[in-house]
Amino acid sequence: MTLLVKSSYSHRFLSSSTPAMSVCSSFCPQLPSYFRQKPINSLPTKPLFPLSFKVFSSQATGVSAKDELPGRIGFLGMGIMGTPMAQNLLKAGCDVTVWNRTKSKCDPLISLGAKYQPSPDEVAASCDVTFAMLADPESAMDVACGKHGAASGMGPGKGYVDVSTVDGDTSKLINGHIKATGASFLEAPVSGSKKPAEDGQLIFLAAGDKSLYNTVAPLLDIMGKSRFYLGDVGNGAAMKLVVNMIMGSMMATFSEGLLLSEKVGLDPNVLVEVVSQGAISAPMYSLKGPSMIESLYPTAFPLKHQQKDLRLALGLAESVSQSTPIAAAANELYKVAKSHGLSDEDFSAVIEALKAKK
Repeated sequence: MTLLVKSSYSHRFLSSSTPAMSVCSSFCPQLPSYFRQKPINSLPTKPLFPLSFKVFSSQATGVSAKDELPGRIGFLGMGIMGTPMAQNLLKAGCDVTVWNRTKSKCDPLISLGAKYQPSPDEVAASCDVTFAMLADPESAMDVACGKHGAASGMGPGKGYVDVSTVDGDTSKLINGHIKATGASFLEAPVSGSKKPAEDGQLIFLAAGDKSLYNTVAPLLDIMGKSRFYLGDVGNGAAMKLVVNMIMGSMMATFSEGLLLSEKVGLDPNVLVEVVSQGAISAPMYSLKGPSMIESLYPTAFPLKHQQKDLRLALGLAESVSQSTPIAAAANELYKVAKSHGLSDEDFSAVIEALKAKK
């Protein structure tokens, strides 16, 4: 089997007989930045799911990724994810212009060489491609389509890439506003949290304009370890919501297991070790378990965002009459955790909602 591996910003082929996974959890162990596995560009002849998609990876060429980059890149939203993503673009030598509602959050990037514009439309007007990483559908819509929104600065030849996690309807609305200006639109929500964003190990779930996808592919490769092109706008949003629905449900059940093991006199640290060696092993458990046992929840993915994603996933399920009782129960648990003031803690703090039920 042939694997495509990224070394710095150049590419080479390695051979291996070990099967490679094209997608992994947001909490996969981090490989060094100079040795990142890319997804394999092959699919089963009979897909397991009705949604068809193709996995794309950078092709080995004699041209470096840096030489293929769009000239001027905008980045809207300097939060827990947007800041490290934009920082990686700067480190790669990209010409980056940033914006955030609170300007002070842009200052670290400006000190690294980023330019600044006071509004989303001015960023879009001054850049060839503009990325947006916003907290929720409302923010994504406002920044793209509201007063002084990015759409006002778009036009033919420009591209808008929304990497926020939103529902499909919101993504389609933004797509309509952007395309009305003659510009191109791509949704590309990411699977990954703070550490993968810092390490350039995100997974991009892209859908929309194929030409824009090809144009920004080198940028996605700087910020992530793999990328998927899923077809029409809405498919990227749907895939991200399904992934985060599974993740949120897993964390809720894991929390129950940790507390139950302790209640019956077992060492929860041993439980984490046992789970990590069995068929249900997931990197998330080994990464989050020890700190959860100590009641420490350093924020990598805010609990309020996990609950938001569960809410959106339940709405998606309702729209196609798919029963999701486990996700619905998990969503209620995250809502309890929010009511206890844990919104800005890591989503693993959902365990505190179970402690409160003693």
